Amino acid sequence: MKKVYPLFLLLFLTLAGCSSNEQGKQPTEKKQTAPEKKVELTVSAAASLQDALTEITSNFNKKHGNIKINYNFGASGALQQQISQGAPVDLFFSAAEDKFDTLVNDGLIDKKNGIDLVGNELVLVVPKESAKGIHTIEDMKKADKISLGTPESVPAGAYAKEVLGKLNIWSIVEGKIVYAKDVRQVLTYVETGNVDAGMVYKTDALTSSKVKIAATADEKTHTPIIYPVGVIKASTHQKEDMLFYDYLQTKEAMKVFEKYGFKGL
Repeated sequence: MKKVYPLFLLLFLTLAGCSSNEQGKQPTEKKQTAPEKKVELTVSAAASLQDALTEITSNFNKKHGNIKINYNFGASGALQQQISQGAPVDLFFSAAEDKFDTLVNDGLIDKKNGIDLVGNELVLVVPKESAKGIHTIEDMKKADKISLGTPESVPAGAYAKEVLGKLNIWSIVEGKIVYAKDVRQVLTYVETGNVDAGMVYKTDALTSSKVKIAATADEKTHTPIIYPVGVIKASTHQKEDMLFYDYLQTKEAMKVFEKYGFKGL
């Protein structure tokens, strides 16, 4: 009987070892690919970009469904102030170079991750059925009320003030101005007939069937209208930021910008 126990013990250890090896193989056989991590980005962008970016984002998400982009649209100056004060933003898309450059100079955007992407034109719009006889920018003198974006925070308003100054009519129309928080509000004031005329970007004017373009400002009368975009240094989603930043520069995205009236640079 004493000789049976060693044989039985050897058999038991052999079977146990086989079982252990089989269990060790199971995790390898069941290994699966982890799903892509869901990420949300916040993009602060000029109000005039709203329609183009909505379509561009829809196209981007067909390739990158795990990245959700939330927009904060508004006046570039106000958006720049928010970012300067620490607002959690991943990318900034400005309607003016000076607002963008402020963030670069303050070290909040790395210059190598920023680019002047598109351009725009400044136009004078009037209600579709206007009978005021406003056909040129000089004709703004005929208006009772005019709307412009607040020049200190709305680039379109700053460009408009430049134009009116160059044409020597700023002092004549200044008292008639109703200031707006962004170009979309200017457009709304004109659409509803609350003002007789307003100055907005061509891209905004093209979105409305309730206004008509009376005149386009000569490019020599104002600073070039350039839209820079860049990645905020403090963003915690740099990989996803760069994916969207690079996509904005593709031919596919540029076609959408041009569709909405922007000019490629």
